[in-house]
Amino acid sequence: MIYCYDMMKAIRNISLALLLLGALASCKSKYELLLASADIPTKYTEAFNLFEKGKYKKSAAMFESLSMLTTGMAMDDTVRYYWALSNYKYEDYITAEANFASFLEFYPRGPFSSDAQFLRLECKFRATYRYELDQNPTNLAIVAISEYMMEFPESDKLDICQKMLKELGARLDRKAYENALLYYKMEDYIAAKTAFRNLLKDDADNIFREEVLYYIAKSNYKYAQLSVPSKQRERYMDFIDSYLNFISEYENSNYRKDMDHLYAKADEFVNGRGAKTKKELRRQQKEERELDKEVERLNKSRKEGTEGSENVKKMKLVGAGNVK
Repeated sequence: MIYCYDMMKAIRNISLALLLLGALASCKSKYELLLASADIPTKYTEAFNLFEKGKYKKSAAMFESLSMLTTGMAMDDTVRYYWALSNYKYEDYITAEANFASFLEFYPRGPFSSDAQFLRLECKFRATYRYELDQNPTNLAIVAISEYMMEFPESDKLDICQKMLKELGARLDRKAYENALLYYKMEDYIAAKTAFRNLLKDDADNIFREEVLYYIAKSNYKYAQLSVPSKQRERYMDFIDSYLNFISEYENSNYRKDMDHLYAKADEFVNGRGAKTKKELRRQQKEERELDKEVERLNKSRKEGTEGSENVKKMKLVGAGNVK
């Protein structure tokens, strides 16, 4: 009797489980059922419906699913292209770039190839990082954009390419400048001036050239100021050389006031007319602190102007048609 009861209980539990599974299956949406189906015409139509409604993540999944069914078919290039374009539209630039690259391997001369070439570049550009982070993607994007410009010298996208290159170059310049500036902020003035000089050796046209020359001179001044008395005269003369080099290039620089002040103090020391009393020294130090604050304000304003042209990244540069 007990055995029969247990059997009935087990059968009832199994029936409930089956009913639950059936209910869950019936809860699948029309989209999910179509995604799992092999109905190519219906999936193809629905993929474009989703794309045109701006549901790019779903259209990407539908085109991806279709791509497994359409290999070798006439519609395959369209499916692959719109799969990548859907990735691009919902801003998955890394996946989009990979899919555009794959598309171009299969269809290098198709009707979508020109758009795919450029959109692949744009994906590389948009997948780069702020200057503080790894700049390897930036270097790869610069190479890819440069190659595109050489391969397609008549392209109507060259102006956009130039803007992208300008932004990427500014980002690399900023990173190099900030790396060198770190030594100055750490008050390691020998390392700072070495780093700034090496920066100009590697990239004489760095967009922060004015600031670099300024900090070379400033590092020389600070180094002289902290030196033992027997070395100060020689090191102030090094500052004077770097000061003259700075004003020869940037006569009307916003940093000129600070540079002229430091030059006057260095010249006084070199010619034996330096501050003698504690009161004079305190006054000089106060003046220098005020000038340092002014320089900080100038630097902040300068950096804000070179953060990277977000205007380029905000542009929607899709050259895609509506071919189905």
